[in-house]
Amino acid sequence: MTNITPLTHAISINPTSGEQIAHYAYESDAALQAALARSAAGFRVWRNEPVAHRAQLLIALAKALRDNVAAMANMITLEMGKPINQARGEIEKCAQLCEWYAEHGPAMLDAEATLVEGGKARIEYRPLGPILAVMPWNFPIWQVLRGAVPTLLAGNTYVLKHAPNVMGSAYLLLEAFKQAGFGEGVFEVINVTPQGVSTAIADPRIAAVTLTGSVRAGMAIGSQAGAALKKCVLELGGSDPFIVLNDADLDEAVKAAVIGRYQNTGQVCAAAKRLIVEQGVVEEFTRKFVEATRALVIGDPLSTQTYIGPMARFDLRDELDQQVRDTLEEGATLLLGGKKAEGPGNYYEPTVLANVTDQMTSFKQELFGPVASIITARDADHALALANDSEFGLTATIYTRDLQLAGKIADQLETGGVFINGYSASDPRVTFGGVKKSGFGRELSHFGVREFCNAQTVWLDRR
Repeated sequence: MTNITPLTHAISINPTSGEQIAHYAYESDAALQAALARSAAGFRVWRNEPVAHRAQLLIALAKALRDNVAAMANMITLEMGKPINQARGEIEKCAQLCEWYAEHGPAMLDAEATLVEGGKARIEYRPLGPILAVMPWNFPIWQVLRGAVPTLLAGNTYVLKHAPNVMGSAYLLLEAFKQAGFGEGVFEVINVTPQGVSTAIADPRIAAVTLTGSVRAGMAIGSQAGAALKKCVLELGGSDPFIVLNDADLDEAVKAAVIGRYQNTGQVCAAAKRLIVEQGVVEEFTRKFVEATRALVIGDPLSTQTYIGPMARFDLRDELDQQVRDTLEEGATLLLGGKKAEGPGNYYEPTVLANVTDQMTSFKQELFGPVASIITARDADHALALANDSEFGLTATIYTRDLQLAGKIADQLETGGVFINGYSASDPRVTFGGVKKSGFGRELSHFGVREFCNAQTVWLDRR
């Protein structure tokens, strides 16, 4: 019998039961080389397709996603535990992404006039080539398409290396591309080891690299891309501040904080992780937040009643549990949860930590799971200082009725996105990305279309 290990196979384990779902043998170097050859050959054809045709195929992809929503959502839920309603919502969001770019994206690739006299110079946006994408498991379809759709529209081809525990989702997505009519090599899936990723990055057929993942992964991928003189986009972790000032609508702030912290069982990079609350309302906010968190339904992710499912990986639950233990030993107060749930599944109780300070683990580190940390701020200036006191800089949220003050705080926040009176989210109409150890480069909006383009100057008759 073949020895099935993580060294030889990508393995999917159902986090609800702990049982193995499937295993996928890592591909040989010959198979990797064949995939890169298909992507390079596909690029030579795809880049010359009219952008209107590429847009039409995105419409077809949206239909394919909706036609296969049941199978794809079920696979997401089985592989990483996302509650089924949220999994279905992820697929619908992807379909809408395709349609939005099909409608609005082509104009983003139009030649751009310059200020040169006589209109004799312009900027053209040319595709770079095959793009290697190393993607995470927490949004198995959205994270891929968020980058792939604008990148493909621009005329690049896309080589997906997905997380080992969601390869079933990767292959279903590949089938959706085929069903939509995309040609060979336009969207490829490779199942390779980290060494295979390194081989692909160094291969001259790969034009650029994008990664969504941990800081550690970003440092590894970024250094390899740099050594190969290839552009890369890194969307890494976050410990996003959620600021609540004394004049905030507390009911709305609590509602947004609960969604922002516990959606996808807290396994979101851009999420409300550090709840920084001004001291005048911290007691009332905390009481309401705990009540709302306690009401969340935990259970079988295949049930439409479930809001909190199992965490995707058992090792990450152990890491989260240790972070909570460390924070409590450092003096924080446990208001709710704080331990692994009993039973075979990979569940962690929705947890609320109060009296957290800037010296504690849950303040300084990213907690990737259903744990909220409440920090008291003396005033708005202190809240801003606490928000910026992080190695991360993905998104931030501000709740206040004073929009002028919110604007001033936003000006000083060291994050890629700021959401005033609304929780953070990714949307194709606006750009997404971070600063500091949350990474660099941008996805979505026109930035996402042009991120992997050669902005080529064309100057006619310069004398």
